[in-house]
Amino acid sequence: MIRTPTRHTGLVVWPGRPYPLGATWDGEGVNFALFSERAEKVELCLFDPSGRRETYRVFMPEYTDQVWHCYLPEARPGFVYGYRVHGSYDPAKGLRFNRNKLLLDPYARQIQNGMRWHDSLFGYKIGHRNEDASYDRRDSAPGMLKGIVIDPAFTWGSDTPPRTPWHRTVIYEAHVKGFTIQHPDVPPPLRGTYAGLATAPVIDYLKQLGVTAVELMPVHTFVDDRQLVERGLRNYWGYNSIGFFAPEPRYCASTSINEFKTMVKVLHSAGIEVILDVVYNHTAEGNHMGPTLSFRGIDNEAYYRLVPDNPRYYTDYTGTGNTLNMRHPRVLQLIMDSLRYWVLEMHVDGFRFDLAATLARELHEVDRLGAFLDIIHQDPVLSQVKLIAEPWDLGEGGYQVGKFPVGWAEWNDKYRDAVRSYWKGDGGLIGELAYRITGSSDLYARSGRKPYASINFVTAHDGFTLQDLVSYNSKHNEANGEDNRDGTDNNRSWNCGVEGPTEDPEIRQIRARQKRNFMATLLFSQGVPMFLAGDAIGHTQNGNNNAYCQDNEISWLDWNPEHIDQEFLEFVQKVVALRKEHPVFRRRNFFQGRNIRGKEIKDIVWLKPDGLEMTDEEWNQEFARSLGVSLAGEAVNDVDERGQRIRDDNFLLLMNAHHEEIPFTLVTPPSGQGWYVLLDTSCQTSRQASAFYQGGDSYPLQPRSLALLVERAANRVRGSERRRTSAA
Repeated sequence: MIRTPTRHTGLVVWPGRPYPLGATWDGEGVNFALFSERAEKVELCLFDPSGRRETYRVFMPEYTDQVWHCYLPEARPGFVYGYRVHGSYDPAKGLRFNRNKLLLDPYARQIQNGMRWHDSLFGYKIGHRNEDASYDRRDSAPGMLKGIVIDPAFTWGSDTPPRTPWHRTVIYEAHVKGFTIQHPDVPPPLRGTYAGLATAPVIDYLKQLGVTAVELMPVHTFVDDRQLVERGLRNYWGYNSIGFFAPEPRYCASTSINEFKTMVKVLHSAGIEVILDVVYNHTAEGNHMGPTLSFRGIDNEAYYRLVPDNPRYYTDYTGTGNTLNMRHPRVLQLIMDSLRYWVLEMHVDGFRFDLAATLARELHEVDRLGAFLDIIHQDPVLSQVKLIAEPWDLGEGGYQVGKFPVGWAEWNDKYRDAVRSYWKGDGGLIGELAYRITGSSDLYARSGRKPYASINFVTAHDGFTLQDLVSYNSKHNEANGEDNRDGTDNNRSWNCGVEGPTEDPEIRQIRARQKRNFMATLLFSQGVPMFLAGDAIGHTQNGNNNAYCQDNEISWLDWNPEHIDQEFLEFVQKVVALRKEHPVFRRRNFFQGRNIRGKEIKDIVWLKPDGLEMTDEEWNQEFARSLGVSLAGEAVNDVDERGQRIRDDNFLLLMNAHHEEIPFTLVTPPSGQGWYVLLDTSCQTSRQASAFYQGGDSYPLQPRSLALLVERAANRVRGSERRRTSAA
């Protein structure tokens, strides 16, 4: 480093280096580096620890490869800072520099909370008719977010990523705050925080549930929309990012980002992976009328996609007002640096990319070989972690389910819709359902991907909870303040006869059965199951299917023992355990539907209620609502840690979405033995009486129910109630 000191308002300033970007503590001082291609001058602003008083303002003396940089030998971790960037203000040309606006460092590793909405946060005068002539000269620093210099040191010890194989993965989607804010066994100061997620009661619950990964809703620092704050609401979900390197401070019980690292380390010790839901498609600065918080004021043309023939406006593929410019190398660098940071420094195990189709847009169309996807595929770090795409955006041609390249898994909304519609009772769906529960080979097999490319889900944060899916026909989003216009109307839900809560025992019984049907279908399907936090204990949002702004009891999980659906929780634990125990439900390869190794045994057989195999003509019959699946355990293509081939049992999975009982003739098992009932969702609890049947017997498949039978010899069924029924 060239150490030619220059003094600025009492500080020693050295030239520093253009890399790495951000504020980097090296043990002696701090290097500051900021990319801006079009800036004319950049000021580094330092504040007192409270962030209220600006103490120093330093003109950054060096400009190398479009990076402004300096080194402060007197700076230390804990310094609070931001930038002011000088340049032309000409919105019609896409230039929105305003030196009066304090700007957040895009590479800030920690961000001081405390943003307060005020008109001074906007680069133009609010309410002025002529945006070009309405340059706002007010200082935005008092109410603005600010970066904090960190010391990255942390004792990871023997922390090792669990590296759970995809086919053994069970994902649990959770919100950091909502998961523990009302948990009675979490110490009050830790509730709703990263530290709260690392407490023993939470870890024990996750382990007993059997999940292998938690997928955290956005934890990158985000902003509450002004219009929400003015209505007394907040951006609870967090899909409004402004800092791609810093953990959201509102979830910290302490003042250190090491709290996040500790959470990851504790979850890893329990064998649980951490996947982050990340939002790289847009930022919190919104459209051309939005605030100037960071990227817009640093280099608007570089960071955002502007309308080519009218750069005053932003190209919006996300429905949020702007789209990050993935065509610019510095924007690609920003995202790649962020992803690597969270893997290498924060030890997370993977990412779920919000509106991922936007990231693949080169010009206008979604490009499967876009620069972003290509770079990740070649990256030695990121190519080795779990990558999950939400494979759509709101732009033309944005729906890309099944079209992401190898190495990626996808949220499969076709699975969600098929399973919801089938158990709702819609006809003509058994062909579609068959594709979905066997891993969606029609979507993924041709490109060389595996069943685990499909992230299967019935519910997620966006939409009804599982309890509401069986309790409401329509959304009830009045609390959002948008006259119930927000949120989808295509819920494919069924209230079982009454809208909302009811004390009617018959309706409550049907709802409980439907919940068991959904969860059993999910866990016995090929692919990677994901279920929503709270579903296993009966969480309801009272029919709100878009609770993005509800940072309150509507969204927070209720852990009151009197309100927990304990019977359903035990059922979920049982089906997760069955999936983990039996590799036939989590195959690494698609079914072939043909005899295996020369034996007269097919790896999968589709059955009608009369016990005969389905014919091609029968798949699309409108009246068909019952389906049987014979799964051959011998055909499982899996090995253990020693490379020894794993064999499994043979199973029958029977499903009946009809409102009447259907007698199902059981096929004779391959070995000539009988069938033992492991599970039947028509039973009130997971401790239903066991039963044994021979091939040719008729199984009374109850209305709207699912049954799982395993091949057993009669003398192996211990303690069961052996009974025979007459063949149909």
